[in-house]
Amino acid sequence: MTGLASLVSYPALLYFGGLPPVAANVVNKASLTFNSLGSFFSSLRELRGHWKELFKVMIVIFFGGITGAILLTKLPASSFTHVVPFFIAFGGIMILIPTKKPLNGNTEGALNFNPAAGGNRRTWVKSLIMIILTFAIGAYSGYFGAASGILLLVLLTRTSNNEYAVSNAIRNVAMGASNIVATIYYALYAHVDWSLVVPLGIGFFIGGYIGPKIVRVVPATFLKILTGILALILAYTQFVAAYHINLF
Repeated sequence: MTGLASLVSYPALLYFGGLPPVAANVVNKASLTFNSLGSFFSSLRELRGHWKELFKVMIVIFFGGITGAILLTKLPASSFTHVVPFFIAFGGIMILIPTKKPLNGNTEGALNFNPAAGGNRRTWVKSLIMIILTFAIGAYSGYFGAASGILLLVLLTRTSNNEYAVSNAIRNVAMGASNIVATIYYALYAHVDWSLVVPLGIGFFIGGYIGPKIVRVVPATFLKILTGILALILAYTQFVAAYHINLF
């Protein structure tokens, strides 16, 4: 529904699973694959007519996810500790700002990288920027992932005329590309605690299947406000944890 699953499951793995940060992140990414799978089966109605758009987003997210997964095995997960609160806050603020029209005038969906349609340098530049941003989100997702779903949802909702439920469905399924490639890489080059992946994955699958059905009937404005508020609250908690500064 909101793209905030990791901000609940990741701390749970740290505090209740007793895992160190990198191991918890690996288990979380592997489990999230089931979330995307559940969302896929539940979102077939929203994805109908948007398969080409979904494929484009997934391809870029896939290669971004590879980059992020490699970085995770080379750098400590704590590298992002101090910037994560700002990523989350940015996503929360952007989802709360009303969307008047796509940033690139796109009426066919996000990542409409088709220069022939526009035929000018401006179209190329805007499409390239969107691809770079999507790749960066995929890399961030493969590396750490907190609020990556919100960031992709913001990009999708602000660069196309798709309904919120459609953008949310594309986001949910596309993020699976990053999770799958990261899981494969971790399985080959890192240790994955599958005993924790299985129960968490089952919960994610159920939640991923139910979420789109709720989005289908709940007003988009309410969901955006809820997502934005929750993101800002979680951004604050992450800020306190990272900087040990309590503003209230």
